[in-house]
Amino acid sequence: MLLLIASLPALAQDQADSAARRSRVMVFESAWGMAEKNKDLRALDALLDDSLTYIDYDGTLKTKSDFLAGVKARSDNREQEVVESMSARVYGDTAIVIGIYRVKGVDKGKPYQRSGRFTDTWVYRNGLWVCVASQYTLLSR
Repeated sequence: MLLLIASLPALAQDQADSAARRSRVMVFESAWGMAEKNKDLRALDALLDDSLTYIDYDGTLKTKSDFLAGVKARSDNREQEVVESMSARVYGDTAIVIGIYRVKGVDKGKPYQRSGRFTDTWVYRNGLWVCVASQYTLLSR
């Protein structure tokens, strides 16, 4: 019983550390959304690991280079991008972020609206959180 009581402060500290890491990853996740909307390739380059594996809503497998090239070449006008919900779970130096994303805009003169669920895997490496894997699935309306 004494051992259990003695471990309570360490458990509380672990929970506080986990909450701080979770908050930090959520900030980076939000920064990704803003950088993508603004086509800020420099910010995206810093947030995404060179080994990134990205699975797009249509099943296309992309590398970091492919993803960045797609953002750069994107011709649509995104009027609205909203993350409707997002949660993160931290497992040591790895975090999984799950959320629902909605985008509305005009592409080649035609309006569109999409919503989907995403799962992003972040790793704490060399003092920074970087995304190493991302998957996006369309939700039916």
